[in-house]
Amino acid sequence: MTGVTWRQLRRETAEAIADPVEARWLLEEASGFDGTRLLRELDSEAPAGAASRLGSLVRRRRSGEPLQHVLGHWGFRTLDVVVDSRVLVPRPETEVVVTFALSEVDRLRALQPEAPLPGAQVQQVGAELLVVDLGTGSGVIALSLAAERDAVRVVGTDRDPAALEVATANLSRIPVEAAARVKLCRGDWYQALPVELAGRIALIVANPPYLAEHEWAGLDEVVSGFDPYEALVAGPSGLEAIETIVTGAPAWLARSGALVVEIAPDQAGRVLEMARATGFPTASVEHDLAGRPRVLVAEQ
Repeated sequence: MTGVTWRQLRRETAEAIADPVEARWLLEEASGFDGTRLLRELDSEAPAGAASRLGSLVRRRRSGEPLQHVLGHWGFRTLDVVVDSRVLVPRPETEVVVTFALSEVDRLRALQPEAPLPGAQVQQVGAELLVVDLGTGSGVIALSLAAERDAVRVVGTDRDPAALEVATANLSRIPVEAAARVKLCRGDWYQALPVELAGRIALIVANPPYLAEHEWAGLDEVVSGFDPYEALVAGPSGLEAIETIVTGAPAWLARSGALVVEIAPDQAGRVLEMARATGFPTASVEHDLAGRPRVLVAEQ
């Protein structure tokens, strides 16, 4: 035994990292207790192994490593997912993307007839809607859609095999019934998809890289030092990946299908023009929780 209590360690940790909330998360991780159990155990002595692990976590956090990487996992909507330097840390803005994607799923589901019509509502896979998550990364969008709606079958794509390893690990962390409706494919954007899916996809959703090359140097070191460059930077303008996704979508979407894409707030006007020029009759840019234009929603 260490001779120190969890209460003492909580105080020392909060002082070391100057953040009592993060200190609580680190204590929960080191102790294996949830928040309620930790409160009950505050005056208990901490085992030497757990105290040693806490010290290691604190040192990593003090070095500037993101909290999510230190913990090794992070919450995203209803999920708890593996997070490390192979993928982007899941962010609240992307949770909003899922919200709008789910709204499109519900809209499309309401348009379906009770029985499939031959050659008409071709976005159906049996009674399910076919959804594609381009550039899935850790898989949080694809897995959230499958976990929160039982009427969808999801294909998640990524060109990075390391990212697909993380997505595969996260696939094993969701309910088996939902996981059975998710397929992960390697490839660059639409090139990852079988040609027979053209014209059959109900919803395409993506959180692509959307930073311009010159923006990389101005990022906080907790981002530029740990998140993958390729997952953040699209190219000289920042619009390269978005343009590929938007202009390519009509060939893959079924009748009444939709496209939902996360964008940077300063791209809203240009992306909206892009969607309209591509031929989407209905297109809008919706706001995130901070009131910033963040999500392109385009419907055929």
